[in-house]
Amino acid sequence: MENITVTGDFGKKPNLEFTDALASPELEVEVLVPGDGPIVEAGDEIICNYLGQVWGGEVFDNSYDRGQALDFQIGVGMVIRGWDDGLVGQRVGSRILLSIPSDLGYGDFGVPQAGIKGGDTLVFVTDILGIKGQ
Repeated sequence: MENITVTGDFGKKPNLEFTDALASPELEVEVLVPGDGPIVEAGDEIICNYLGQVWGGEVFDNSYDRGQALDFQIGVGMVIRGWDDGLVGQRVGSRILLSIPSDLGYGDFGVPQAGIKGGDTLVFVTDILGIKGQ
């Protein structure tokens, strides 16, 4: 994505810099580091590290600081739709940049306790570490 610069290596906490105040109204997916592992399919339980940040704002959550990857089932509605739509079809070992418009994130309500307002575009850097059972 031309309007976001990501620094940091796969497996390490990334840093995001926004070069444009306006986010795309569409889901944007960019493979920052291509993996060579299995392809993630809907229904897989994936293991990943991630950093989530409001577009042009603050980091609201990340697994790197906790030192514990997240595992969840993808493509079946257990996470926000932007993750389901953006991570299915990617390869294990990939670092993926997602720009998720609010209608594929937390919508008009947001998550105020996390600092996410209604209508916010969310940006995630996600390192896909593995698929449970593979």
